[in-house]
Amino acid sequence: MARSVMSDPVDSLVLDLLAWIGYDFKPYADAMEVWGTACPALPIWEEANRRGFLRQSHDMGSDAVVELSESGKAFLAERRSLY
Repeated sequence: MARSVMSDPVDSLVLDLLAWIGYDFKPYADAMEVWGTACPALPIWEEANRRGFLRQSHDMGSDAVVELSESGKAFLAERRSLY
């Protein structure tokens, strides 16, 4: 039996996170406010990082930002094309 594209709730939530960030960037503080969690049962931010989907940077004199890595962009584009 073939597995549904979004049958895994973690994949679905990781996709939501990637779509929220989009192809630009978001301030790291905003990402932590919306996606950070202390719940060990739902570590979406940590899972996206573990998969290498996010890149974080902090240039001197500016706020830290988060953006999609190339693999994060590819995952998002692949999943979007399935709809």
